[in-house]
Amino acid sequence: MTNAIIVEDSRLARADLKALLKAHPEINILAEATNCEEAINAIEAYKPDLIFLDINLPDGSGFDILEKVSLVPEIIFTTAYDEFAIDAFEVNALDYLLKPIRAEKMKRAIDKVQQAKSNPAPQTESRLTEESKVFVKDGERCWLIELAKVRYIQSAGNYSQLFFDKNKPMIYKSLSKLEERLPALSFFRANRSQIVNLNFIESVETWGNGGLILTMSDGAEIEVSRRHTSNFKQLLSL
Repeated sequence: MTNAIIVEDSRLARADLKALLKAHPEINILAEATNCEEAINAIEAYKPDLIFLDINLPDGSGFDILEKVSLVPEIIFTTAYDEFAIDAFEVNALDYLLKPIRAEKMKRAIDKVQQAKSNPAPQTESRLTEESKVFVKDGERCWLIELAKVRYIQSAGNYSQLFFDKNKPMIYKSLSKLEERLPALSFFRANRSQIVNLNFIESVETWGNGGLILTMSDGAEIEVSRRHTSNFKQLLSL
């Protein structure tokens, strides 16, 4: 049995989805949500295996939901618009169904759900490399960037801000969570709120309390706390 949630603001569209899913008794609908807030609460409460996710919602988009939940289930997008298909597959959606949804398209999508259950992905996220490409979405803008281009990352509560080229988007992931996936030989935790890419450091100076000041390629100055200074020296020494 696959537990699922429907996220769709249209009552008629929800009814159509449920009618299509009657042919698939292996899908158990736990709840329905009509906006982002309801969807986030439902996903956190029920922890479903799957969400049928509309993209345009009254208080945001389906992508906003995925950025704010602690664990992202399998996703089948259900939308009237085809222009978001590339973005959808960047977040590893199983399928992208255009409304009105035909029965054979739904069957194909459900088959993918069953295949995914038979071959589950590892629960722990693998560590990235400098060559890894990462998908970043901030508001209406999206980027697919090579990790090596990120100069530094700054904490903003539950969010983190990435600095690359002339861009500085916010993503809904804590600095500590990001640190777990970053390549340790090129990304260094300078202090409680900043991680730097060592390849973008232009100069290093000492400061009063035994710490260091790093000047980055864009002129930004980042302090290395006393606690992290010894780790920094050890990392870069011969």
